[in-house]
Amino acid sequence: MEAEGIYGEHLPEMEKIIDEMKTRIDLLREHIRQKRGMDPVEHCLSRIKSEDSMREKCRRKGLPETADSVLFQIHDAIGFRIVCAFVSDVYMIRDYLADSDELEVIEEKDYIRNAKPNGYRSYHMILQTRGYYIEVQLRTISMDTWAALEHHLKYKKQISGNEDLIVKELKRCADELASTDVSMQTLRDMILDH
Repeated sequence: MEAEGIYGEHLPEMEKIIDEMKTRIDLLREHIRQKRGMDPVEHCLSRIKSEDSMREKCRRKGLPETADSVLFQIHDAIGFRIVCAFVSDVYMIRDYLADSDELEVIEEKDYIRNAKPNGYRSYHMILQTRGYYIEVQLRTISMDTWAALEHHLKYKKQISGNEDLIVKELKRCADELASTDVSMQTLRDMILDH
């Protein structure tokens, strides 16, 4: 298998870590479903970054294309994207992961409270378990939709001439979706308070 090349003997352990994380998240989802009657996670995606992507990232960072580089100097070989319906669920999942005895939080970036200039919102965590790093992105459905559409619009086509207008419109759309997230959170809180 081609993906085994750069990860070598580490690949089975990485796959085991993904399975354990999925189980951890599924157990939390079930616990919250029983407690609240609602699943806090709309969907959860996981991946081991492709060998080509990792080799390209090594070249970009000036690192040797080795297992040591991709596993211990670059921290996103194992990745999870957890998409929630509501902002409060994003932070609840964040707290659950941060409180886990098996996971150590290495880094966190809150792009929900501190959106990037282009409007990108998400909560990023770098976790470590048994010496391996896991990148986790936590988003609402709105944030995930915006990020996917922005990626298609901005990176799939060469932009010429209207770049400033496109950037402003993307930011406006991100702000509108963030406002919708706040409104939906308020509505849910009102419903749960009854």
